[in-house]
Amino acid sequence: MTPINLQDVTQYVEQNIGTFHLKRIQCLDELKLIKVLKRKNPYLFKAKYLMTADEIVRSLVDAHISSNEETIFGDWLEGLAIFINEKVYGGRKSGIPNIDLEFDNDGIRYIVTIKSGPNWGNSSQIKKLALDFITAKKTLRTSNSKLHVIAVNGCCYGRDNNSDKGDYFKYCGQKFWEFISGDSHLYTELIEPLGHQAKERNEDFLKSYSQMINKFVKEFINEYCDEAGAIKWDKIVEINSAIVDPTSRLKKF
Repeated sequence: MTPINLQDVTQYVEQNIGTFHLKRIQCLDELKLIKVLKRKNPYLFKAKYLMTADEIVRSLVDAHISSNEETIFGDWLEGLAIFINEKVYGGRKSGIPNIDLEFDNDGIRYIVTIKSGPNWGNSSQIKKLALDFITAKKTLRTSNSKLHVIAVNGCCYGRDNNSDKGDYFKYCGQKFWEFISGDSHLYTELIEPLGHQAKERNEDFLKSYSQMINKFVKEFINEYCDEAGAIKWDKIVEINSAIVDPTSRLKKF
């Protein structure tokens, strides 16, 4: 075990955090109004008394961004966790399907899947995780029957007071970062480096966000408002929920 050097972590963040911010902007650039209208609940917008194009567009886009950013940043944190573990324990990105990290410590082979937070999946997804761990253990023991393998579901934030899940352990927040680094304070020390150039990067994001909101509001008014400016709720519900997608009929002509 080699104790983690926070300067190495800071340098990694400074060199790689731009990828997260770039993907945030790319997510906006690739977004289409028709796609988010089809994904979100139109009845909810009506029930919330959203009456202007700007309100509806911002509600749609903000919900999409929030969901996407959690995924994007979760993937980024996975890379950071693997980097830290490599420095401390010589860990590596696993080649086993659905396993993110492998490393050895005190004669034990740890296989780890990394999630953002503790409430990442439904019951079916959690059952699949357990099956993936069982399969991974069998794969590793095929080449070394005496290998002691422990499976861990690691979560970058939050807590779970019942770590032992039977087929695997679940470590969240402080417990997870200490598990992969040996440093009980790392979970708080990570906060400062993650703010590297956050203000500058966010200004770029807000510029793209504002342009996209303006574009979508214009499109929404043209497509989903009548000449008096009233919202055509029936058209929005049809696009979202009709048995036959109205937009698919248009593509045939």
